[in-house]
Amino acid sequence: VQLQASGGGLVQPGGSLRLSCVASGFDLTGLSIAWFRQAPGKEREGVSCISGYDGSTEYADSVKGRFTISGDNARNTVYLQMNSLKAEDTAVYYCAADHWRDFCSFHLYEYDRWGLGTQVTVSS
Repeated sequence: VQLQASGGGLVQPGGSLRLSCVASGFDLTGLSIAWFRQAPGKEREGVSCISGYDGSTEYADSVKGRFTISGDNARNTVYLQMNSLKAEDTAVYYCAADHWRDFCSFHLYEYDRWGLGTQVTVSS
């Protein structure tokens, strides 16, 4: 029973990456899923989330208009499409699942299942 985040890598400023969060051992359908990130020396912060109840989405101000979160129930996967990447997007990105609440948030304590992170580095 785990979440697995993947898709990170090294990309130049202005480039794109798509992160994937795959669940094994449990069904993501109906769960609220979030992407968080943590840069060196900084606290973990919410980036984007999608609510299990109605599929509504939330984005941090810093990524609005550049990142898009989406889900594929058939693949039991949630994606984070990241475009127009900036150096300040460099961080380890984590996905997390909340089994209890209908709507997602950026409160870390609300998420009971976490995946290992994937490193995103934006540099020329």
